[in-house]
Amino acid sequence: MNRIRDAARTPVGACAAVLLAVMVALAVVAPMIWGDAASVVDTDAIAQAPSGAHPFGTDALGRDILYRTLVATRISVALALLVTVIGLLAGLVLGMLPTVLPRRAARLLVSAVNIAVAFPGLLLALFLAAIIGVGTQGAVVAIAFAMAPGFARLVQTLSAGIAGRDFVAAARVSGVGRLRLLTRHVLPNIAEPLVVNATIGAGSALLAFSGLSFLGIGVQAPDYDWGRLLREGLDGVYVNPAAALAPGVAVVLAGLAFNLAGETVAAVVGLRTLTSKRKAGEPPEPHAPAPAVVAGENPVLVVENLRVAFPRQDGWTEPVRGVSFSVQAGEAVGVVGESGSGKSLTALAVSRLLEAPAKVTADRLEFDGTPLESTLDRVLGTSLAMVFQDPMSSFNPTRRIGWQLAEVSQQHQGFTRKDALARAVDRLAAVRIPDAVRRSRQFPHQFSGGMRQRAMIAMGLMGKPKLIVADEPTTALDVTVQREVLRLLTRTRREEGAAILLISHDIAVVSQTCERVLVMYAGRVVEDLPTAGLPGNARHPYTRALLATSVDLTTDRDAPLMVIPGRPPEPGRMPEGCAFADRCPLAEDRCRTEDPVLTGNGHKVACWVGGSV
Repeated sequence: MNRIRDAARTPVGACAAVLLAVMVALAVVAPMIWGDAASVVDTDAIAQAPSGAHPFGTDALGRDILYRTLVATRISVALALLVTVIGLLAGLVLGMLPTVLPRRAARLLVSAVNIAVAFPGLLLALFLAAIIGVGTQGAVVAIAFAMAPGFARLVQTLSAGIAGRDFVAAARVSGVGRLRLLTRHVLPNIAEPLVVNATIGAGSALLAFSGLSFLGIGVQAPDYDWGRLLREGLDGVYVNPAAALAPGVAVVLAGLAFNLAGETVAAVVGLRTLTSKRKAGEPPEPHAPAPAVVAGENPVLVVENLRVAFPRQDGWTEPVRGVSFSVQAGEAVGVVGESGSGKSLTALAVSRLLEAPAKVTADRLEFDGTPLESTLDRVLGTSLAMVFQDPMSSFNPTRRIGWQLAEVSQQHQGFTRKDALARAVDRLAAVRIPDAVRRSRQFPHQFSGGMRQRAMIAMGLMGKPKLIVADEPTTALDVTVQREVLRLLTRTRREEGAAILLISHDIAVVSQTCERVLVMYAGRVVEDLPTAGLPGNARHPYTRALLATSVDLTTDRDAPLMVIPGRPPEPGRMPEGCAFADRCPLAEDRCRTEDPVLTGNGHKVACWVGGSV
């Protein structure tokens, strides 16, 4: 109910609510109040122009056009809703049948639906109406079955997306039948988009039915809907234009009401942010005080008490909780940790790329000596570069690589189109992409995974970066390409003088590339240490566990692989003490009641046991 109330407060929602309320009220009361007046034949007032007695004039039998338009609301709206319901149900059946039919029959049915979808809906309705017959019933069936293929295609597409989910596979394994699988697991998960499309489809059904009645195929005398009134008014449009205006405006407003209602329903389906924020209140205070940051002599990035919170129905969840660190000019700092530890969120928050409903706060967030918030538009893409985890999804698949890189210089550096493209070719060559001129004219799918990652680094080099934030740039790459990408980052750092914040799940990779490593667990930095001397210098049990799980050429192949027992805590269910205590073999009673603070000089650790080692 709260989401409906919030959506109704928006301009679109308020307009839809008002139009729907008026339309429903007229559909209910208009025939009772003005039904008799709309049927009165007055031979003394035939085809009159608008007047005080008849605001929109009269028809060829002297009947008041305004009354008839108001009374026609009931049958026009009712038929539109009936057609939509029948079309939706038929579409559900046609869309679901391929999953239960034999393969050959399913292919034939899908092909038939695809062919039907290719025809314009109104043309298909006219074709079906000519076959079924003239009249209200024939028009209902014709329009409903003309709408059914569209709903069937939507159901097929949505069902295909749900059918690949793990919970559906688990249901199949447990022996759930196909019919029950559809009704219990697939249909509930596609209901929301179907409702949205059905609401919008009701407006199309109204227009289609009015069109058939306008052509004389739909509602027949003595009944009448807006389409029939529009046809009657059009016959005398040169004498009384208002006669066609009243039903025409009614059709437009009703269609607009249905479409706006569909937009509002879509907002209600996806509207969680506003409600959650209202319920959540302010983000919670941190359990432990954040350590102050010693920035050093020439810091390019200073982060102090960085927190990222997301609202939920019963409060806030904080996947990043008080992260503090600094990066010196030209320094390479690695960030490691298990999936869900907050590494990527930290990078996105530092780059200010997190949008609502995320709430990012920090006591201090400076880039090159200036608060990042005030200089973000100027430095992002130029002095502050971002290399994303998945270059295939980061590049636009419909645009050539060269123009995507050139756009950075056009937007941020004021280059002309020609100069920006030349800069893009130069940067592609700088990251060792062969035949850069030809490659700049290619699309992302024509690049291999390693070349796409190189092109992403080249995009970061379009300006003069002082800091490159690389979010797991070697994910899903084979070891050979991974090594090339890491070498490229190292060479870029050396030649461009840029600092690097390298995020990775592999502590071995970071130790070979960076001078320092930040170990994150459950949204916090639990150890900040130099990579020189690893693994012997690691003091936090979690850091030691990560190092123990890494394998190299000296690893005993006969011994079982090391794993960290247990799972990280959920962001919304953090324990009172150390988040790693339940998985730590050295945990003491104090670890489960008091949250340690990151302390130390040069080598910092947040651990009651390891901090004293």
